[in-house]
Amino acid sequence: MFYYLLKYVLLGPVLRLLFRPRTEGLEHVPGEGAAIVAGNHLSFSDHFLMPVVLRRRITFLAKQEYFTGPGVKGRLTAAFFRSAGQIPVDRSGKEAGQAAIREGLGVLGKGELLGIYPEGTRSHDGRLYKGKVGVAVMALKAGVPVVPCAMLGTFEIQPPGQKVPRVKRVRIRFGEPLDFSRYAGMENDKTVLRAVTDEIMYRILELSGQEYVDDYAARVKEAAQAADRPRGLPRFRR
Repeated sequence: MFYYLLKYVLLGPVLRLLFRPRTEGLEHVPGEGAAIVAGNHLSFSDHFLMPVVLRRRITFLAKQEYFTGPGVKGRLTAAFFRSAGQIPVDRSGKEAGQAAIREGLGVLGKGELLGIYPEGTRSHDGRLYKGKVGVAVMALKAGVPVVPCAMLGTFEIQPPGQKVPRVKRVRIRFGEPLDFSRYAGMENDKTVLRAVTDEIMYRILELSGQEYVDDYAARVKEAAQAADRPRGLPRFRR
């Protein structure tokens, strides 16, 4: 209930007024039944702008940090994400990927839309990075189509580190659904999973026009941070 209150009364009209999202290919999102919407991830604003333009409810797997922040602000943020139907996922440890897959399959099992960012984290420089294979595992196990999506302009309105977004028009493009039924029963084949994931990322690339980096965003980001760190300075300080 709160999801629709946010979308149609509290937050949605404000976002539409400020950012005037222009959509292309919205007809490619199935009107009913389970499906995955896989998009690039440029900004914190992506979580809110994509749902605003969709006719159906969409559930994202959100990082657990959004639900565990300290103080009043942390509790309010957690309450907001829970009320909006977003699912917390722990991205640390060996079981993190499996937990995310289980949660995602639960959403798809109910015939709903699941939103996924295959890059696994926001792009720190606006480029498109190599996708993680979890999206392929869920698509094959659930037997659902994958709709590629490209957010355009959200990096410019709210790049990493900027708390208040700039007011500027954004575009959201949806591509034709990708059918991977030819790989049914092959969700444990690593070669197949990589091929499916790469096909999804290629379609996102076609829609977004971004520069592509054949490496994981988190690894490139960590390397960049390490290079900027003064020599001899420890990574963590108590």
